[in-house]
Amino acid sequence: MTHTTVHAYAAPAPKAPLERTTITRRELGAHDILIDIKYAGICHSDLHTVRGEWGHETFPIVPGHEIAGVVAEVGPGVTRYAPGDRVGVGCFVDSCRECDNCRAGLQQYCTGELGSVGTYAATGRDGEFTQGGYSTHLVVDENYALRIPESIPLDAAAPLLCAGITLYSPLTHWQAGPGKKVAVVGLGGLGHMGVKLAHAMGAEVTVLSQSLRKKDDGLRLGADHYRATSDPATFEALAGTFDLILNTVSADLNLDAYLGLLKTGGTLVQLGAPENQLAISPFALVQGRKSFSGSMIGGLPETQEMLDFCGEHGIASEIEVIRADQINEAYERVLASDVRYRFVIDTATI
Repeated sequence: MTHTTVHAYAAPAPKAPLERTTITRRELGAHDILIDIKYAGICHSDLHTVRGEWGHETFPIVPGHEIAGVVAEVGPGVTRYAPGDRVGVGCFVDSCRECDNCRAGLQQYCTGELGSVGTYAATGRDGEFTQGGYSTHLVVDENYALRIPESIPLDAAAPLLCAGITLYSPLTHWQAGPGKKVAVVGLGGLGHMGVKLAHAMGAEVTVLSQSLRKKDDGLRLGADHYRATSDPATFEALAGTFDLILNTVSADLNLDAYLGLLKTGGTLVQLGAPENQLAISPFALVQGRKSFSGSMIGGLPETQEMLDFCGEHGIASEIEVIRADQINEAYERVLASDVRYRFVIDTATI
């Protein structure tokens, strides 16, 4: 296959509505696969990027790093996949492959010259600007695609490639499981996956949300408890309770108050990316040997492990499938927190 033109939805400029366009995908290399994209999830990162909030200056941008599809064609050297295989692509499509992190399967933390190459809005080793999954096809190295279990519908699998692994990675790293008390701050696109995964791992799960508006959903998804953070009594009643707190929201929070909910030796993990700097009192950490940490998606082995775990436990994202011409409306609804819990684009409508 030579360079080919495919249909896509792109942001032509910062804060501009996305519009239908065409982009060029590279020639199929020896170890490349051509993916016929079936579904692409909408991540809050997509909104930050196309609105120019994270400093990207190269437009147009085709967002999308929650990609689920089927292998349409393979290069002559491909050994991992064959046409017809169900595959996904997450937040990166390449890395240096040689640094300590890459060799350890932590490609998301690649320290090579280009670092981890984002699925969109990044520059690949070929010097080309990467374009994401709001399109009909994608060419990617076989080693940067993941196998999607047959038991997971492709539409509900797409958000697992970002939202799913973003929660699975810290839950496994901090050993969530039986006997552990885990709190998930926020029940949104990320948070609802944290509840499902932590519950499946055997942890006791509490949702900490601004209000009780989504309480029924939280309990249905696997939470054992659901508490409103707008009620000061919540922080009094739950002081010293949790082994692990996962903060999935991008809002400015009183982190000292959340650190107060940890047991001695507990950890608060930041997953959301608020625009403002975070403020923490050192006394909130030293009094109880508590930790404040961060986590970002997962490497290729861990992402495959997550997909297999979800396949085995019947876990998938809660989604609303939309047409491509509804993307801009969906963006407005994401900003208004009017989605339960992830929009997924049917790319056949592009």
